[in-house]
Formats: sequence, structure tokens, C-alpha cells
Amino acid sequence: MVILTLNCGSSSAKYQVYDWDDKAVLCTGIVERVGRPGSVITHCVEADKYKIESPCPTHKEAIELIMKEITDEKVGVIKDMSTIGAVGHRVLHGGEKFTKSVIITPAVLETFREVQDLGPLHNPANIMGIEAAQKVLPNVPHCAVMDTAWHQTMPEVSYMYAIPHEWYEKYHARRYGFHGTSFMYTSKRAAVLLGKEPKDTNLIICHLGNGASVCAVKGGVCFDTSMGITPLEGLVMGTRCGDIDAALPFYIMRKTGMSADEMDTALNKQCGLLGITDGKYTDSRDIENAAAGGDKLASLSIEMSAYRLKKYIGAYKAALGRVDAVVFTAGIGEHSPTVRGKSLEGLDDIGIKLDAQKNAWSFTGNAETCISTDDSKTKIFVIPTDEELVMTEDAYALMKGTYDIHTKFTYSFQDPKYVNKAREELLPKDLEKCAKLADIIARP
Repeated sequence: MVILTLNCGSSSAKYQVYDWDDKAVLCTGIVERVGRPGSVITHCVEADKYKIESPCPTHKEAIELIMKEITDEKVGVIKDMSTIGAVGHRVLHGGEKFTKSVIITPAVLETFREVQDLGPLHNPANIMGIEAAQKVLPNVPHCAVMDTAWHQTMPEVSYMYAIPHEWYEKYHARRYGFHGTSFMYTSKRAAVLLGKEPKDTNLIICHLGNGASVCAVKGGVCFDTSMGITPLEGLVMGTRCGDIDAALPFYIMRKTGMSADEMDTALNKQCGLLGITDGKYTDSRDIENAAAGGDKLASLSIEMSAYRLKKYIGAYKAALGRVDAVVFTAGIGEHSPTVRGKSLEGLDDIGIKLDAQKNAWSFTGNAETCISTDDSKTKIFVIPTDEELVMTEDAYALMKGTYDIHTKFTYSFQDPKYVNKAREELLPKDLEKCAKLADIIARP
């Protein structure tokens, strides 16, 4: 039996097929440019990658294309759709109504529609993807894994805004938080590496990618997070501004005549690293290369994003008191010693001591590493995230009726003997590039 996971964005559909019995990823892929000319699927089986152009005017055609590729005689990984036991769907925003993953019913779908104003870029695409997949696979359970569910343990002092209470009561205006599946995975893995139960761990987790956020974990659950009612608040991101004076958009609107929709687009798609670099860069790799070549705005964008992150780490240290570990994850968190180093610089006095050499050696998505000094009171881990595995295990458990909220449920990756087979196979290539990486791999 296999589990299919789908993550439908506004113009894309990512997928993974997982063999439950062998505990192995059979294939991954993505359909890009859904609803636009030139849509293409990239289908990956082990080290082989296949690209095929195919029109996908809607997510329905994208889902059908995915099904065609995973069952194809030459590049497919299963004989037919009957081997799929369940489908897990990533959903950005579940509002306040969900504290854990759920089987998708008409009532659940209706709830997603009710809160889609809170996630206007993602929720409509999530819903379209679910409906399309249900048409292709009508006889298997479809499960929703929500970014916001992990954060529902936040206390009022963390999630409420200082606004008229009526806005919360009528319009559900509050902090929700995102990247929850990633935070859940990395928090459980950090507990394993620390040799503690999740309930005994306090963590600061930095999910750093094109979208980025920080989570304060207290007693194994979310206590606070940097993103808010939408993914716009918090850190400096690829194209999102993060924290700004709330009056700034109104000032610019009065000066330029921009509409509310135009300002919304600008804050989400024209700010962040792209804005700081005057429209040149959003990818941290390009920015670091440009900074090395003397680009002052690229250097400034690195300094600004690292400084913003440092402030959040310091604030969450103050909020939590004891911090067992600071964790870096996602694309930038796993692959940028520069950003990690600058964001932790000068934090020795609060017990967070980075080993610069270990930090330089840690450049992989295939191993968990420890980059703190031996005498650091707080461990510093780099833990590659695995949101797809969380989605897969949630979907399987929901199908079997054994699933529960994460504090009462044990995942396979909480076992100290857990091994990610695909990453283990790729790790030797990373060790060939940097033999010293072996010295900082974190073991339970």
C-alpha cells in the first residue's frame, strides 16, 4: 500500500508517493504553471528526473497528470491507483477550528471555504486540489494536514492582537502561525537528539526559506510564533516585508494613490529581499554570491534579515527562559552558514554559543548536525525538515483510525533508531565534498 501526498499552491501541485510497507519514498514531483501557458511536470524517481510539458488549465488536469505519471509503464512507480490507500493534502489555513489533521468531509471543506479570506493565495488552490483529487480517487480517504493546527496551543497572550475585541469576535483577527508541519517534525526530532521527551523540551525553531518564520516551543508545544493572521508578519522573507509599522502602507497609499489590493500585492510580492535589493534578488544563494562580489544592497539584505532573526531569537529566549536548543531548518536554515552565523553572533552571554567551524561544515539536507560549542548551555541543531513524512503518517493513521493530536500520538521519527533511507543514501556524496561533516552529525 502507498500513501500519496499533495501540496497544491496557487499555480503548482507538488506530490510524493510513499511505500508504507518499505518505509521508502517511491517518487516526488511538481506540476508548475498550472492555469498558465507552458505548464510542465517534473517527475523524480530516485536519481532520475523526467520533465514533460502538458496543458493544465486547472488543478484537475494537474492531478490527472500526476496520476498518469506515477502509473506510467516506463517512469511510474505503481501499477494502478488501487494501491493508494489514502491521500494527504497540505492546507495552509484552518482558522481556529482545527487542532490536528482531519479526514476531509463536505463540512470540513466548507470550513476551509469560510476561512479562505485568511489565506487568499493558498486556500482556494488547496480546495481545488482536494476536489480534483477526490474526483480521480473517490474511494479512498482524503486527509487535511493544516499549517495552522500546530499553533493552536498558543495562549491568548501570544495569539491576541491589541485591537478592538470585536474584530476578533466577528472577523477572527488573531495570530495563527504557519509552517506548523515543519515545526512539529523538527521539534520531535530535536527532542530525540536531546534524549528528552517532547513535553520536557523548550526550543526556538527557525524555518528559513523563501517564506520564513520562528516558533517558540514550550513543553513540546507551540507557545508563540512570528507569523500572524497571514504569512506576512515576522521575519524578512524572499518577497514579504515581515514586521513593519502598520501605518507605513497607509502613508505610501496616500502618497502614490495605490489601492488596498495593490498594496497587499506589494507587501507580499515586492518587498523582503527583493525590495531591499532593488528588485534584483529573492534567492539567498544569489544574494550571497552578489554580496561576495561587492553588491552593497545584497550585503544589506543579509544583514537585515539576520538581524531581524536575531531579535526574535532573543525575544523568545526571554519568553521561554530555559532553551534546550535552537534549531535551523528549511532551505536557507539547512544550507546557509552565513545567515546562521550572523543571526547567532553575540548571543554567547545568553548561553547560545555557535562554533564557527562546525557551522561552516554544516551544509546538507541529508543529515542532522550539531553546530554549537561543546560548552554552550543551549544546543544548536540543523535539522532537515520532512513535512511530507508528517502528512504521510497522519493520512495513514487517520485511515486506520489510530490518529490523535500530536501530544498523544507517536510518529515513526520519534524512535531513536529512525533512519531516513533516501537521505542516508545521499549523505556519502555530501561527505565526499566535506569529510568534516561526519564530525558534527548529531546522533540520538
